[in-house]
Amino acid sequence: MEQNIFHLQYAMDTFYFLVCGALVMWMAAGFAMLEAGLVRSKNTTEILTKNVALFAISCVMYLVVGYSIMYDGSLFLSGIEAVDEAAVLADFAAREDGFVGGSIYSGASDFFFQVVFVATAMSIVSGAVAERMKLWAFLAFAVVMTGFIYPMEGAWTWGGASVFGLYTLGDLGFSDFAGSGIVHMAGASAALAGVLLLGARKGKYTKDGKVNAIPGANMPMATLGTFILWMGWFGFNGGSVLKLGDIANANSVAMVFLNTNAAAAGGSIAALALSALLFKKADLTMALNGALAGLVAITAEPSTPTALEATLFGALGGLLVVGSILALDKLKIDDPVGAISVHGVVGLLGLLLVPLTNDGASFSGQLIGAATIFVWVFVTSFIVWSILKAVIGIRVTEEQEYEGVDRSECGVEAYPEFVSNN
Repeated sequence: MEQNIFHLQYAMDTFYFLVCGALVMWMAAGFAMLEAGLVRSKNTTEILTKNVALFAISCVMYLVVGYSIMYDGSLFLSGIEAVDEAAVLADFAAREDGFVGGSIYSGASDFFFQVVFVATAMSIVSGAVAERMKLWAFLAFAVVMTGFIYPMEGAWTWGGASVFGLYTLGDLGFSDFAGSGIVHMAGASAALAGVLLLGARKGKYTKDGKVNAIPGANMPMATLGTFILWMGWFGFNGGSVLKLGDIANANSVAMVFLNTNAAAAGGSIAALALSALLFKKADLTMALNGALAGLVAITAEPSTPTALEATLFGALGGLLVVGSILALDKLKIDDPVGAISVHGVVGLLGLLLVPLTNDGASFSGQLIGAATIFVWVFVTSFIVWSILKAVIGIRVTEEQEYEGVDRSECGVEAYPEFVSNN
């Protein structure tokens, strides 16, 4: 009887993991639509190409080296093989806690769930460097980011390894349930390094400090992308429970879904309200980024807050993202889609909110963990971007930027009947 229940739970947890992974994979479509909507029409094909290619590169690099670095501490793929049923049952029989204790699922499902997280981190970078970065320089960076930079910081956090033998983040009270820091702030840190070396788009900032708005070409597409990301986030956070097949974990999954949705709603409302106060008009892009900011803010700990607390945490993220986008423009840091603010600044907020509802985390541990992630990803990314800049260059020419990178990088325009140089 007990063995039959074990079989059922194993199948259920594996299936749940795979479905949540598929939802997170669908976030790739969300990023592609969001970014394609927020860039100018003459750069649409290129940003879509980046999103398709970065996802494929992420999957291959994490398969070949990334997963092993993150969880095995080795440089090469140790092997993700089909599970031997007899070995799984023998392991179950030897466990003192029986089937009620830890998570039980296929190793291949674990890899699939992890690899789509890597792609999410890399997707954050593409929007921030949009409209002026060379396609092949970006893809070369994607190889290093997904195969080495991300897996190393993942090994120190979710992998439980010590940071260069100096300290273990888990022992210091660091907690990041689904990746506000490990995924989102990491992606934003890499993006920031690239943006600083790349520079702003032509015409974005004037010599007297004025900021010129460069509107996106397709607001319906950006809105669709946001809703796709919102939906995919249920897999992102919900799958991070790692288990479904008992009462306690089923309730935890339900709470995570509830809080994820509540935070997104709170973030969107807060950002829309603040933008209306500041600009005297309802700013759709701020409402969209507010929803995403709420999602990022709750990702570090969606299981312990109440639904009302999750809504308030999301609202804080929504308010912060508006202020951050305006502040980065004042600093002349050009981020066409607001990715650094949404995923980086609010990612840090998410980490710092964790100790408010989770007694297992400490503010000092969260700060040290955030600093570790940022310093590692920013410094290594800056080095890689610098090498690429010196060797092949990372920015297109002024003429190519004016004409649009669709022509120079891809040779295909997304809207050939309507494209202009505006």
